[in-house]
Amino acid sequence: MDNANKRLLPYFEQLLRLSDAVIITDSRHHICFVNETYERITGFAAHEVTGRKAGLLRTKHTPAETYQHMHHALSRNEPWSGVFTNRKRSGQLWHSSITITPYVVEEQTYYVGVFRELEQLQRGHYLDEQRAGNLQSSLLKVLAISCEIRDPGIENHLIRVQQLTELLVNRYNETQGQKLLQSYIQQIINGSILHDIGKSAIPEGILYKPGTLAPYERTIIEMHPYIGVDILDKINGELHDELFEDEFAVAKNIILHHHERWDGNGYPMKLKQTEIPLEARIVSVVDVFDALTSKRPYKEKWTAKAAIELLIEQKNKQFDAEIVDVFVTLYEDGLLD
Repeated sequence: MDNANKRLLPYFEQLLRLSDAVIITDSRHHICFVNETYERITGFAAHEVTGRKAGLLRTKHTPAETYQHMHHALSRNEPWSGVFTNRKRSGQLWHSSITITPYVVEEQTYYVGVFRELEQLQRGHYLDEQRAGNLQSSLLKVLAISCEIRDPGIENHLIRVQQLTELLVNRYNETQGQKLLQSYIQQIINGSILHDIGKSAIPEGILYKPGTLAPYERTIIEMHPYIGVDILDKINGELHDELFEDEFAVAKNIILHHHERWDGNGYPMKLKQTEIPLEARIVSVVDVFDALTSKRPYKEKWTAKAAIELLIEQKNKQFDAEIVDVFVTLYEDGLLD
Protein backbone atom coordinates (compact mmCIF):
# COMPACT_ATOMS: atom_id res chain seq x y z
CA MET A 1 0.00 0.00 0.00
CA ASP A 2 1.51 3.36 -0.99
CA ASN A 3 1.73 6.33 1.36
CA ALA A 4 -1.29 8.10 -0.17
CA ASN A 5 -3.54 5.11 0.46
CA LYS A 6 -2.19 4.64 3.97
CA ARG A 7 -3.20 8.23 4.71
CA LEU A 8 -6.71 7.65 3.31
CA LEU A 9 -7.35 4.28 4.95
CA PRO A 10 -8.70 5.64 8.27
CA TYR A 11 -11.49 7.45 6.38
CA PHE A 12 -12.69 4.22 4.75
CA GLU A 13 -11.81 1.57 7.32
CA GLN A 14 -15.35 1.16 8.66
CA LEU A 15 -16.84 0.85 5.18
CA LEU A 16 -14.32 -1.82 4.24
CA ARG A 17 -15.48 -3.90 7.21
CA LEU A 18 -18.97 -4.32 5.75
CA SER A 19 -19.96 -7.90 5.00
CA ASP A 20 -20.96 -6.85 1.48
CA ALA A 21 -18.35 -6.38 -1.23
CA VAL A 22 -16.87 -2.87 -1.23
CA ILE A 23 -14.73 -1.09 -3.82
CA ILE A 24 -13.43 2.46 -3.33
CA THR A 25 -12.04 4.49 -6.22
CA ASP A 26 -10.63 7.96 -6.72
CA SER A 27 -12.18 10.66 -8.91
CA ARG A 28 -10.62 9.08 -12.02
CA HIS A 29 -12.13 5.71 -11.09
CA HIS A 30 -8.81 4.10 -10.19
CA ILE A 31 -9.17 1.53 -7.42
CA CYS A 32 -7.86 2.64 -4.01
CA PHE A 33 -9.24 -0.12 -1.79
CA VAL A 34 -11.30 -3.30 -1.93
CA ASN A 35 -12.37 -5.48 0.97
CA GLU A 36 -12.08 -9.22 1.56
CA THR A 37 -15.58 -9.93 0.22
CA TYR A 38 -14.63 -8.27 -3.08
CA GLU A 39 -11.52 -10.45 -3.25
CA ARG A 40 -13.52 -13.60 -2.55
CA ILE A 41 -16.24 -12.88 -5.10
CA THR A 42 -14.04 -11.66 -7.96
CA GLY A 43 -11.01 -13.88 -7.39
CA PHE A 44 -8.71 -10.85 -7.54
CA ALA A 45 -6.45 -10.00 -4.60
CA ALA A 46 -6.40 -6.38 -3.44
CA HIS A 47 -2.78 -5.86 -4.53
CA GLU A 48 -3.66 -7.01 -8.04
CA VAL A 49 -6.39 -4.43 -8.60
CA THR A 50 -5.20 -1.44 -6.58
CA GLY A 51 -4.36 1.41 -8.94
CA ARG A 52 -6.19 -0.18 -11.87
CA LYS A 53 -9.37 1.14 -13.47
CA ALA A 54 -12.58 0.01 -11.78
CA GLY A 55 -13.90 -1.26 -15.11
CA LEU A 56 -11.37 -4.08 -15.30
CA LEU A 57 -14.14 -6.65 -14.73
CA ARG A 58 -16.65 -5.20 -17.18
CA THR A 59 -18.08 -7.13 -20.12
CA LYS A 60 -20.06 -6.33 -23.23
CA HIS A 61 -23.10 -7.94 -21.59
CA THR A 62 -23.82 -4.84 -19.52
CA PRO A 63 -25.80 -2.39 -21.70
CA ALA A 64 -23.94 0.78 -22.69
CA GLU A 65 -26.87 2.78 -21.34
CA THR A 66 -26.11 1.47 -17.85
CA TYR A 67 -22.63 2.98 -17.93
CA GLN A 68 -23.96 6.19 -19.44
CA HIS A 69 -26.47 6.61 -16.63
CA MET A 70 -23.78 5.83 -14.07
CA HIS A 71 -21.30 8.37 -15.45
CA HIS A 72 -24.04 10.99 -15.78
CA ALA A 73 -25.07 10.62 -12.13
CA LEU A 74 -21.52 10.55 -10.79
CA SER A 75 -20.51 13.56 -12.87
CA ARG A 76 -23.25 15.47 -11.04
CA ASN A 77 -21.95 14.17 -7.70
CA GLU A 78 -25.10 12.10 -7.22
CA PRO A 79 -25.34 8.48 -6.02
CA TRP A 80 -26.23 5.80 -8.54
CA SER A 81 -27.36 2.19 -8.46
CA GLY A 82 -27.70 -0.44 -11.13
CA VAL A 83 -26.93 -3.98 -12.23
CA PHE A 84 -23.69 -5.07 -13.91
CA THR A 85 -22.78 -8.29 -15.70
CA ASN A 86 -19.07 -8.68 -14.97
CA ARG A 87 -16.44 -11.38 -15.33
CA LYS A 88 -14.52 -12.98 -12.46
CA ARG A 89 -10.83 -13.78 -12.63
CA SER A 90 -11.83 -17.36 -13.48
CA GLY A 91 -13.70 -16.11 -16.55
CA GLN A 92 -17.11 -16.88 -15.06
CA LEU A 93 -19.84 -14.30 -15.68
CA TRP A 94 -21.69 -12.95 -12.66
CA HIS A 95 -24.35 -10.35 -11.99
CA SER A 96 -24.14 -7.76 -9.25
CA SER A 97 -26.42 -5.05 -7.96
CA ILE A 98 -24.22 -2.10 -7.02
CA THR A 99 -24.74 1.24 -5.30
CA ILE A 100 -22.07 3.91 -5.87
CA THR A 101 -21.98 6.93 -3.58
CA PRO A 102 -19.68 9.99 -3.86
CA TYR A 103 -17.62 10.48 -0.71
CA VAL A 104 -15.57 13.64 -0.10
CA VAL A 105 -12.30 13.32 1.83
CA GLU A 106 -9.90 16.22 2.23
CA GLU A 107 -11.75 18.14 -0.51
CA GLN A 108 -11.27 15.26 -2.95
CA THR A 109 -14.13 13.11 -4.27
CA TYR A 110 -13.95 9.35 -3.98
CA TYR A 111 -16.57 6.78 -4.95
CA VAL A 112 -17.75 4.05 -2.59
CA GLY A 113 -19.26 1.08 -4.40
CA VAL A 114 -21.17 -1.56 -2.41
CA PHE A 115 -22.39 -4.59 -4.31
CA ARG A 116 -24.00 -7.99 -3.92
CA GLU A 117 -24.13 -11.00 -6.22
CA LEU A 118 -27.59 -11.61 -7.68
CA GLU A 119 -27.05 -15.20 -8.80
CA GLN A 120 -25.54 -17.28 -6.04
CA LEU A 121 -27.72 -20.32 -6.68
CA GLN A 122 -28.41 -22.32 -9.80
CA ARG A 123 -31.20 -21.15 -12.05
CA GLY A 124 -33.55 -23.98 -11.11
CA HIS A 125 -33.58 -22.89 -7.48
CA TYR A 126 -35.38 -19.64 -8.15
CA LEU A 127 -37.57 -20.42 -11.13
CA ASP A 128 -40.00 -23.27 -11.52
CA GLU A 129 -38.44 -25.20 -14.40
CA GLN A 130 -41.76 -26.84 -15.18
CA ARG A 131 -43.19 -23.31 -15.63
CA ALA A 132 -46.49 -24.40 -14.12
CA GLY A 133 -47.92 -20.98 -14.82
CA ASN A 134 -48.74 -20.16 -11.23
CA LEU A 135 -47.60 -16.53 -11.04
CA GLN A 136 -47.83 -16.26 -7.27
CA SER A 137 -45.60 -19.31 -6.77
CA SER A 138 -43.07 -17.94 -9.24
CA LEU A 139 -42.97 -14.57 -7.52
CA LEU A 140 -42.36 -16.23 -4.16
CA LYS A 141 -39.43 -18.16 -5.64
CA VAL A 142 -38.01 -15.00 -7.20
CA LEU A 143 -38.34 -13.25 -3.86
CA ALA A 144 -36.50 -16.01 -2.04
CA ILE A 145 -33.41 -15.62 -4.22
CA SER A 146 -33.55 -11.89 -4.92
CA CYS A 147 -34.15 -10.69 -1.41
CA GLU A 148 -31.63 -13.11 0.13
CA ILE A 149 -33.21 -12.56 3.51
CA ARG A 150 -30.65 -11.80 6.22
CA ASP A 151 -33.05 -11.29 9.11
CA PRO A 152 -35.72 -13.89 10.10
CA GLY A 153 -38.16 -11.09 10.93
CA ILE A 154 -38.07 -9.78 7.38
CA GLU A 155 -39.62 -12.94 5.93
CA ASN A 156 -42.54 -12.69 8.36
CA HIS A 157 -42.96 -9.00 7.47
CA LEU A 158 -43.14 -9.76 3.75
CA ILE A 159 -45.73 -12.50 4.23
CA ARG A 160 -47.85 -10.27 6.49
CA VAL A 161 -47.67 -7.43 3.99
CA GLN A 162 -49.00 -9.76 1.31
CA GLN A 163 -51.80 -11.03 3.56
CA LEU A 164 -52.84 -7.53 4.63
CA THR A 165 -52.65 -6.31 1.04
CA GLU A 166 -55.11 -9.03 0.05
CA LEU A 167 -57.53 -7.89 2.75
CA LEU A 168 -57.18 -4.21 1.88
CA VAL A 169 -57.40 -4.45 -1.90
CA ASN A 170 -60.49 -6.67 -1.74
CA ARG A 171 -62.19 -4.39 0.81
CA TYR A 172 -61.25 -1.34 -1.29
CA ASN A 173 -62.74 -3.02 -4.36
CA GLU A 174 -65.98 -3.55 -2.45
CA THR A 175 -66.18 0.17 -1.67
CA GLN A 176 -65.64 0.94 -5.34
CA GLY A 177 -68.50 -1.24 -6.52
CA GLN A 178 -66.26 -4.11 -7.65
CA LYS A 179 -64.73 -1.98 -10.42
CA LEU A 180 -61.25 -3.51 -10.25
CA LEU A 181 -60.50 -6.49 -12.46
CA GLN A 182 -59.75 -9.69 -10.55
CA SER A 183 -56.56 -10.12 -12.57
CA TYR A 184 -55.37 -6.68 -11.43
CA ILE A 185 -56.25 -7.46 -7.82
CA GLN A 186 -54.21 -10.65 -7.98
CA GLN A 187 -51.28 -8.78 -9.51
CA ILE A 188 -51.32 -6.33 -6.57
CA ILE A 189 -51.41 -9.19 -4.06
CA ASN A 190 -48.59 -11.06 -5.82
CA GLY A 191 -46.48 -7.96 -6.30
CA SER A 192 -46.81 -6.72 -2.72
CA ILE A 193 -44.39 -9.35 -1.39
CA LEU A 194 -41.68 -7.97 -3.67
CA HIS A 195 -41.90 -4.38 -2.43
CA ASP A 196 -38.52 -4.36 -0.66
CA ILE A 197 -36.38 -6.66 -2.83
CA GLY A 198 -34.08 -3.70 -3.52
CA LYS A 199 -32.93 -3.81 0.10
CA SER A 200 -30.98 -6.96 -0.81
CA ALA A 201 -28.23 -4.61 -2.04
CA ILE A 202 -28.18 -2.32 0.99
CA PRO A 203 -25.27 -2.96 3.39
CA GLU A 204 -26.37 -4.65 6.60
CA GLY A 205 -24.58 -2.03 8.67
CA ILE A 206 -26.91 0.61 7.22
CA LEU A 207 -30.07 -1.47 6.89
CA TYR A 208 -30.14 -2.53 10.53
CA LYS A 209 -28.40 0.45 12.08
CA PRO A 210 -30.04 1.59 15.32
CA GLY A 211 -30.55 5.33 15.72
CA THR A 212 -30.30 8.11 13.16
CA LEU A 213 -28.80 7.48 9.74
CA ALA A 214 -26.08 9.76 8.38
CA PRO A 215 -27.08 11.72 5.25
CA TYR A 216 -25.05 9.45 2.95
CA GLU A 217 -26.61 6.37 4.61
CA ARG A 218 -30.09 7.80 4.04
CA THR A 219 -29.19 8.38 0.40
CA ILE A 220 -28.14 4.76 0.01
CA ILE A 221 -31.36 3.53 1.66
CA GLU A 222 -33.42 5.67 -0.71
CA MET A 223 -31.83 3.91 -3.68
CA HIS A 224 -33.54 0.60 -2.87
CA PRO A 225 -36.65 1.19 -5.03
CA TYR A 226 -34.43 1.68 -8.09
CA ILE A 227 -32.33 -1.36 -7.16
CA GLY A 228 -35.49 -3.44 -6.78
CA VAL A 229 -36.67 -2.48 -10.26
CA ASP A 230 -33.23 -3.32 -11.65
CA ILE A 231 -33.45 -6.77 -10.06
CA LEU A 232 -36.94 -7.38 -11.46
CA ASP A 233 -35.89 -6.20 -14.93
CA LYS A 234 -32.93 -8.56 -14.83
CA ILE A 235 -35.13 -11.53 -13.88
CA ASN A 236 -37.67 -10.56 -16.54
CA GLY A 237 -34.89 -10.31 -19.10
CA GLU A 238 -33.84 -13.87 -18.35
CA LEU A 239 -37.37 -15.17 -18.75
CA HIS A 240 -37.93 -13.64 -22.22
CA ASP A 241 -41.63 -14.14 -21.55
CA GLU A 242 -44.18 -11.49 -22.51
CA LEU A 243 -46.68 -12.86 -20.00
CA PHE A 244 -44.28 -12.26 -17.12
CA GLU A 245 -43.29 -8.87 -18.50
CA ASP A 246 -46.93 -7.75 -18.43
CA GLU A 247 -47.55 -9.20 -14.98
CA PHE A 248 -44.43 -7.60 -13.54
CA ALA A 249 -45.58 -4.10 -14.49
CA VAL A 250 -47.75 -3.84 -11.36
CA ALA A 251 -44.98 -5.27 -9.17
CA LYS A 252 -42.55 -2.68 -10.56
CA ASN A 253 -44.95 0.13 -9.64
CA ILE A 254 -45.15 -1.20 -6.09
CA ILE A 255 -41.37 -1.58 -5.76
CA LEU A 256 -40.61 1.84 -7.22
CA HIS A 257 -43.35 3.94 -5.60
CA HIS A 258 -44.31 2.46 -2.21
CA HIS A 259 -42.27 5.18 -0.46
CA GLU A 260 -43.90 8.07 -2.31
CA ARG A 261 -46.14 10.34 -0.22
CA TRP A 262 -49.56 11.81 -0.97
CA ASP A 263 -48.14 15.31 -0.32
CA GLY A 264 -45.26 14.82 -2.78
CA ASN A 265 -42.48 14.64 -0.18
CA GLY A 266 -41.66 10.96 -0.61
CA TYR A 267 -39.05 9.20 -2.73
CA PRO A 268 -37.63 8.36 -5.17
CA MET A 269 -39.60 10.51 -7.66
CA LYS A 270 -41.62 12.82 -5.37
CA LEU A 271 -44.91 11.88 -7.00
CA LYS A 272 -48.03 13.18 -5.31
CA GLN A 273 -51.67 12.21 -4.92
CA THR A 274 -53.02 10.13 -7.83
CA GLU A 275 -49.73 10.40 -9.70
CA ILE A 276 -48.79 7.54 -7.39
CA PRO A 277 -50.15 4.26 -8.81
CA LEU A 278 -53.05 2.80 -6.83
CA GLU A 279 -51.16 -0.40 -6.10
CA ALA A 280 -48.30 1.56 -4.50
CA ARG A 281 -50.70 3.67 -2.43
CA ILE A 282 -52.30 0.49 -1.08
CA VAL A 283 -49.03 -1.26 -0.22
CA SER A 284 -47.57 1.86 1.42
CA VAL A 285 -50.35 1.87 4.03
CA VAL A 286 -49.97 -1.85 4.72
CA ASP A 287 -46.17 -1.66 4.82
CA VAL A 288 -46.10 1.12 7.41
CA PHE A 289 -48.77 -0.51 9.57
CA ASP A 290 -46.94 -3.83 9.73
CA ALA A 291 -43.55 -2.19 10.25
CA LEU A 292 -44.94 -0.25 13.23
CA THR A 293 -46.68 -3.23 14.81
CA SER A 294 -43.65 -5.55 14.48
CA LYS A 295 -40.77 -5.71 16.96
CA ARG A 296 -37.44 -5.11 15.24
CA PRO A 297 -33.88 -5.02 16.62
CA TYR A 298 -33.90 -1.22 16.36
CA LYS A 299 -37.47 -0.46 17.55
CA GLU A 300 -40.20 -1.59 19.90
CA LYS A 301 -43.55 -2.97 18.76
CA TRP A 302 -46.49 -0.53 18.51
CA THR A 303 -50.05 -1.53 19.34
CA ALA A 304 -52.43 -1.82 16.41
CA LYS A 305 -54.46 1.04 17.90
CA ALA A 306 -51.43 3.36 18.00
CA ALA A 307 -50.48 2.45 14.44
CA ILE A 308 -54.01 3.11 13.21
CA GLU A 309 -53.99 6.49 14.94
CA LEU A 310 -50.79 7.41 13.12
CA LEU A 311 -52.26 6.34 9.76
CA ILE A 312 -55.31 8.53 10.42
CA GLU A 313 -53.11 11.47 11.43
CA GLN A 314 -51.16 11.06 8.17
CA LYS A 315 -54.21 11.10 5.88
CA ASN A 316 -53.63 13.47 2.94
CA LYS A 317 -50.03 13.86 4.13
CA GLN A 318 -48.24 10.55 3.74
CA PHE A 319 -51.23 8.46 2.67
CA ASP A 320 -54.30 8.49 0.44
CA ALA A 321 -57.12 9.29 2.87
CA GLU A 322 -59.61 7.04 1.08
CA ILE A 323 -57.33 4.01 1.38
CA VAL A 324 -56.62 4.73 5.05
CA ASP A 325 -60.36 4.94 5.73
CA VAL A 326 -60.86 1.52 4.12
CA PHE A 327 -57.96 0.08 6.12
CA VAL A 328 -59.50 1.43 9.33
CA THR A 329 -62.66 -0.59 8.61
CA LEU A 330 -60.52 -3.75 8.63
CA TYR A 331 -59.22 -2.77 12.08
CA GLU A 332 -62.77 -2.04 13.31
CA ASP A 333 -63.84 -5.48 12.08
CA GLY A 334 -61.06 -7.11 14.08
CA LEU A 335 -59.19 -8.36 11.00
CA LEU A 336 -55.82 -6.79 11.84
CA ASP A 337 -55.19 -8.55 15.17
